[in-house]
Amino acid sequence: MWFGFAGDNAVETDQGLHMVYMHAGTNPFEVINQAVKAVEKHMQTFLHREKKRLPSCLDWFGWCTWDAFYTDVTAEGVEEGLKSLSQGGTPPRFLIIDDGWQQIENKAKDATECLVQEGAQFATRLTGIKENTKFQKKLQNNEQMSGLKHLVHGAKQHHNVKNVYVWHALAGYWGGVKPAATGMEHYDTALAYPVQSPGVLGNQPDIVMDSLAVHGLGLVHPKKVFNFYNELHAYLASCGVDGVKVDVQNIIETLGAGHGGRVSLTRSYHHALEASIASNFTDNGCIACMCHNTDGLYSAKQTAIVRASDDFYPRDPASHTIHISSVAYNSLFLGEFMQPDWDMFHSLHPAADYHAAARAIGGCPIYVSDKPGNHNFDLLKKLVLPDGSVLRAQLPGRPTRDSLFVDPARDRTSLLKIWNLNKCSGVVGVFNCQGAGWCKIEKKTRIHDTSPGTLTASVCASDVDLITQVAGAEWLGDTIVYAYRSGTLWQSLTISFSV
Repeated sequence: MWFGFAGDNAVETDQGLHMVYMHAGTNPFEVINQAVKAVEKHMQTFLHREKKRLPSCLDWFGWCTWDAFYTDVTAEGVEEGLKSLSQGGTPPRFLIIDDGWQQIENKAKDATECLVQEGAQFATRLTGIKENTKFQKKLQNNEQMSGLKHLVHGAKQHHNVKNVYVWHALAGYWGGVKPAATGMEHYDTALAYPVQSPGVLGNQPDIVMDSLAVHGLGLVHPKKVFNFYNELHAYLASCGVDGVKVDVQNIIETLGAGHGGRVSLTRSYHHALEASIASNFTDNGCIACMCHNTDGLYSAKQTAIVRASDDFYPRDPASHTIHISSVAYNSLFLGEFMQPDWDMFHSLHPAADYHAAARAIGGCPIYVSDKPGNHNFDLLKKLVLPDGSVLRAQLPGRPTRDSLFVDPARDRTSLLKIWNLNKCSGVVGVFNCQGAGWCKIEKKTRIHDTSPGTLTASVCASDVDLITQVAGAEWLGDTIVYAYRSGTLWQSLTISFSV
């Protein structure tokens, strides 16, 4: 019998202890919570979300550069984006400078590599820990200074930004760190070639992995990876950066050969990452991305924010309803480990209201990736207070009990209801997610029903599972429902939604 994919032939076995934990109860949310806490107590390799320090960025409106500029981000573009949102009355207090700021190699493309050419950019490697020339600033004597430091200082000084995060991959960049790059020789980087599990290959072939399987990834030696993170983060902290968005974390699970397997390698990297963040960023500044494998979740004692969804894809009409459906169900499990991040969105977009409503109830950070000048301020002002703060729901947003065992993306009958708590009330969001989902044949998200129609559901106080926590000990069960769209009060409410 084969028990799993260790990633290293030297540690594969036909037996194992404590491989499955089962928990039973009558309340599904309590069952999941108690099960994770029992595993936490047994393994002692991770901490439950409730024991972690949540970064302050969660409670401020944010802007991320990714969908605004992608890798073409510049210092001038960042300044323009902050100014644009501030002038409209929704000042971002949280900034993420995403992929595009780092020093990376500039490879010439090889036309013979036609099978992986489309993904060749993902094999690009890091060549230095400082910012690239787009962010460097020249002094009057033509010497270079840290433009990143100048940019961060300006964002905080002139736009009152409270938290600045920058992006990097867990391996440094998509293709890792360039072996023997000048100034980085001491990381003992060597090329490693991903080996994917049969389950991943059968479900979702990945052009990133295909590219790296040919080109290789520059893997910093696990005994040197703390030095790498610490030097990178110390430099960022010296520039005024408050935290990092650490992406592409799942790649490490494919590189365990020669390092004791995927779990051993992942744990080495995560321990080093968290030690560096604790040493360099005072607010536990880390957002974990592309990290749904349990290798990472069961290794995180400190990281408190996890991306719980696929990306927001502004140009893919099939992606929006399944984004909300997927992230709500993912939060059932992921929300026990960290506060889920439901990703950025565009405020000026056909699906903007849909995404904004989900963020309002998700308990997640609320941030957009608008291009400068492309904003819907009427919508944003429903989420953002004049001082740039947000009224974030307290818990991870999760499906209501009657939504747990239905398929709101495909069954043509079910609406998705998501519940959460605020300071003084419960809140329920109702979403029509029918019509699109993952296609096992085409291996992509596609629209399978262009006219899913109007659906009806009921909302009641018991949909908010922990409503007694805010109602108080003397509550007799009476409730009033405030309907946001109509602005009316009801004692009971039936809702219809169409896509």
